[in-house]
Amino acid sequence: MKAVLSYMKRNYKILLLVALLAGCLWSFRGSIAPIDVSAQDDPDKDKLLIELLTFVIERGHYDPAAIDDNFSKGVYKSYIESLDPSKRFFIQSDIDEFSKYETRIDDMIMERDLSFFDLTYQRLLQRIKESEDLYKDILAKPFDFTSDESFDTDYEKQPYPKNKAELKERWRKQLKLSVLSTVSDKQKLEENPEKIKSGDKVADEKANKSFDAEKKPTDKKDAGKKKTFDELEKEARESARKSLDEYFSFIDDLKRDEWFTIYLNAIAERFDPHTFYFAPDDKEKFDTSMRGSLEGIGARLQKKNDYVEISELIPGGPAWRGKELEQGDIIMKVAQGDDDPVDIAGQRLDDVVKKIKGPKGTEVRLTVKKVDGTIKVIAITREVVEIEETYAKSSVVNKDGKLYGIIYLPKFYIDFENKDNRDAAKDVALEVERLKKQGVEGIIMDLRNNGGGSLKTVVDITGLFIPEGPVVQVKSTGRKKEVLSDTDPKVQWDGPLVVLVNNFSASASEIFAAAIQDYNRGLILGSRHTYGKGTVQNVIDLNQFVRNNSFGDLGALKTTTQKFYRINGGSTQREGVYSDIVMPDRYSYIDMGERDIDNAMPWDKIDAAQFSPVRNNFDNVIQKSKQRMAANQQFRLIDENAQWINEKKDDNKYSLNIEKFKAELAKNEAITKKFNALTEYNNNLKFEALPYEQEIFKKDPALAEKKQRWYESLSKDVYVEEALNILDDMQPKSSGKNAISISKKEKLVKT
Repeated sequence: MKAVLSYMKRNYKILLLVALLAGCLWSFRGSIAPIDVSAQDDPDKDKLLIELLTFVIERGHYDPAAIDDNFSKGVYKSYIESLDPSKRFFIQSDIDEFSKYETRIDDMIMERDLSFFDLTYQRLLQRIKESEDLYKDILAKPFDFTSDESFDTDYEKQPYPKNKAELKERWRKQLKLSVLSTVSDKQKLEENPEKIKSGDKVADEKANKSFDAEKKPTDKKDAGKKKTFDELEKEARESARKSLDEYFSFIDDLKRDEWFTIYLNAIAERFDPHTFYFAPDDKEKFDTSMRGSLEGIGARLQKKNDYVEISELIPGGPAWRGKELEQGDIIMKVAQGDDDPVDIAGQRLDDVVKKIKGPKGTEVRLTVKKVDGTIKVIAITREVVEIEETYAKSSVVNKDGKLYGIIYLPKFYIDFENKDNRDAAKDVALEVERLKKQGVEGIIMDLRNNGGGSLKTVVDITGLFIPEGPVVQVKSTGRKKEVLSDTDPKVQWDGPLVVLVNNFSASASEIFAAAIQDYNRGLILGSRHTYGKGTVQNVIDLNQFVRNNSFGDLGALKTTTQKFYRINGGSTQREGVYSDIVMPDRYSYIDMGERDIDNAMPWDKIDAAQFSPVRNNFDNVIQKSKQRMAANQQFRLIDENAQWINEKKDDNKYSLNIEKFKAELAKNEAITKKFNALTEYNNNLKFEALPYEQEIFKKDPALAEKKQRWYESLSKDVYVEEALNILDDMQPKSSGKNAISISKKEKLVKT
């Protein structure tokens, strides 16, 4: 069993819980007391998995949902949407037949009845087979792009096709839109082949090849010759057909147990968004990711309707360094090197990941839809993402004669197996000492995009900035709360401190920010609130519950076992941590995070811990920052961009008339031109390496180049600039003393 995601911790109580689960299982419902799976008995593996899944969740989950009719409805909705997210397989008569089971799944789970799964699985295979003939027939003939019709890509709001004729019409419009988009891109390249949206000339030239399926560099007579519209349209249809041929080939290769895993996770994820069943192959991938060795572009992906969304960029990875791919971008097509791009609409997340991952040094090109609606081709050379890039790092900057330090922490890492290895707490402590030796007068802790990690490290790191005292409260089902405290009275840094966060700062990041805020030790700057994930999950090996197993590896279950609370008693779940100084960002008007998930665990509150806050008054500092940002043109433009993104996020209707389609694209591009200034901004500050690192750079030019990219990004960061302004305002009027006063003699209080 392995503790994962937020606040990883070796907890003997959880280990005991799993041992108790194993003991309880032998007497559970009589039918599996004990589970003795032999080859002679040959019971149904799927039924066994449902039995194991529900039993372990019901006994081990922090707050298991009741398996009733409401639960059944949730499973039904999630499962059907997972099978056919773009509603291009099932027709209304299928849904009418399936809906009879909508409130019966709970009973079927208890009875280990698989008739609903069998029905949907067989029907899906039938509809998929029928759809293969549909797309081949549609793409065999040219499209008429002069007719005035449109297509809405908001599949969630679309009804299911009433019959097969209506289904074919939906396929026709969907394919027409895909071909139209490709033709439009091809025409743009024909008009201006040396510059496309990727912004990099070398990448642009390679991307140009990807749109030109028939172009052969061996024929010099064709060089520079523009193709006719009919030629481009034919190429686009052939490319679309090739993509779909590959997509259906993937589907044909899927085994029954892979579809059954979708059903199992429709059940598991109804308990909460972070409870998940790992099939054996998925468990292996999960273990690999936990080791921190990533080969590919350095991005984490999640399913977004019919496509795939960038959910996180791995610091130091090629996608992160390229500065073109962003969180929230939607991947539409994937191309290998100079090959044709493959439309990934409707493909499984695993299949898309396989296309994007690849050997070090090879190139992948992603056609993405940016959050502002523009389409961009981004070329990325795959690499092994070095673990060094996930470690804490620091820099110094001289601002108006004062020296400040910034520490960037991408995650709260630790090696539980080897305490001698690096961990975030030791590294941050070292960076603080190095900054102190340079004489910095304030420190920025940058936790933007930090998704969490080890509970132990966040407690230790918080302890660097406060006297001894509680940091976080932990609660398990049926147990008294546990208060985790910093027991070292030493305060390593008692000077001005600000913490930078954003919407993607989660888990351990929220614990740190909350503790600093509750102690009134520093100021939290950034997005209105952080992600809002205040739970911990543990991975439980399902094989331990079965004796004489003839089925092979049964996989594992990740389930939520604990909840975390601030020392003031409030949960970080759903709510996150609200910034003391809110800075506009492109997601300001969009609901994101745990609060945007329908079955996320609720916010609640427990008793506060006893702690002694610092006597600081930041009111004047906060007021000055608000006034500065209100007058700052860059922040105004960021807010305007955020409002425009919010207005466009639900704009899912596209004209299938080529002139209207291109006119709408041109209109959007014209509007977004004004926002180019956001990427061109420079704060005119010079961020530098510390002396010890400058010596290392002389022997390691590759490391020097990586760090230089970070320094350059800081010099273009308006948020860091304002954080430095705030540190300025936190300085005492009389020199030689820190602005922050920490008294160990203050009374213990409850807030």
